Amino acid sequence: MKRRLRFPSFSVQILLGLALGIALGGIALAIGPQDADGEVPNGLTTTLATIGSSFVTLLKAIVPPLIFTAIVASIANLRTVTNAARLAGQTLLWFAITAAISVAVGIGLGLIFQPGNRASVSIDDASEVGHTGSWLDFLTGIIPGNVLGLGAGTDLDTAADGAVTGATTSINFNVLQILVVALVIGIAALKSGSKADPFLAFNRSALAIIQKVLWWIIRLAPLGTLGLIGNAIATYGWSSLSSLAWFAVAIYVGLAIVLFIEYPVLLRANGLKVMSYFRGAWPAIQLAFVSRSSIGTLPVTERVTERNLGVPREYASFAVPLAATTKMDGCASIYPAISAIFVAEIFGINLSITDYLLIAFVSVVGSAATAGLTGAVVMLTLTLSTLGLPLAGVGLLLAIDPILDMGRTAVNVAGQALIPTIVAKREGILDIEQYEAASAEDLFADDEAADVTSTTEEAAASGTHERELAPAR
Repeated sequence: MKRRLRFPSFSVQILLGLALGIALGGIALAIGPQDADGEVPNGLTTTLATIGSSFVTLLKAIVPPLIFTAIVASIANLRTVTNAARLAGQTLLWFAITAAISVAVGIGLGLIFQPGNRASVSIDDASEVGHTGSWLDFLTGIIPGNVLGLGAGTDLDTAADGAVTGATTSINFNVLQILVVALVIGIAALKSGSKADPFLAFNRSALAIIQKVLWWIIRLAPLGTLGLIGNAIATYGWSSLSSLAWFAVAIYVGLAIVLFIEYPVLLRANGLKVMSYFRGAWPAIQLAFVSRSSIGTLPVTERVTERNLGVPREYASFAVPLAATTKMDGCASIYPAISAIFVAEIFGINLSITDYLLIAFVSVVGSAATAGLTGAVVMLTLTLSTLGLPLAGVGLLLAIDPILDMGRTAVNVAGQALIPTIVAKREGILDIEQYEAASAEDLFADDEAADVTSTTEEAAASGTHERELAPAR
């Protein structure tokens, strides 16, 4: 009998990586930088940063082909779905409903905590930000610059005298543009009829291969978690929280209310068990917290939505990528609402009822305007510019932004899995039995079964009688 080594479950591995990362990050923080100026990190910090960034880079590398092939495949499968337009409409409606509730929570907490009046920062510390959001960003972000949705940027390195000493060019992708390209090609394939069958068959085959590679990467998540959380602690520590403690508390209380009160209420209102949802979605929420990237977590979010929460693949492969670009209750509702109140208090500006309504409007609609960009800072600058508040106030919050971003991203991803689940339940297409049996241990069930089947077939073909058992989950 040939047995595989028994490992802890995937969720336990994530927790172990989180605990070990916190410990190593604390050690790296205690060691401190290598130079007196604090510019050169120590070897442990560098190692943790390399591990974490490499994992996120691998995830982001697989996202473009995954989104394209999954969307095209889902569009092709819509031939068997009679209520496709209704599903899309319900998805957008629930995006707006949950965003409106979340921004109301943010405004309420901002008025209760009054973070600007309790902060120890000075207006003199305010500084302009390099990237801002505008309503035109939606148009420039949704129109593809090329068929691949790719872009390039160059950062110049300058000396003290202003002379250019070097340049670094990086390639990036716009998820919204890839989504648009895939939708257009998928619809065109549907309209082409039987002539598109070879292309659709190739796309299905490519999707299967991409998903196999993806799950090889996802299995590295515990190691990536160790590096990401360890580097965050070693780099930022907790000392920067002191001057903005009430602001940070208000943000995390708001995030907790959305995640553990708003979402459970919506689940119960739609006849869904709360614990089943959290058991199923928790691997994606965990990874989002440490990676601070909704796009990097997208493959896991889509997987748990389909396998753990019982949402049909034809719908999930469309709804989850769309949610990853436009559904951000943490970054686009809670955070800009409280931050706008903070900036107004710091600069001594009184907000009117109209201003609060504008905050709600920007939070519900504005996330689409920044879908082609990244970061909550862009969403915040859009909110401040709409209200006419000083953009320099954003600079006061940048010191603790990475610490806040962990919680924001976790709530973003939780909402991105929640909405497809609710819509599927309301439309009668949710697999209730699969939902109620949701477990993080089932993430790799299909892959393990396929591996065992493949091994058994190979053994039979070679005339051997060895049997390989899948690890217990």
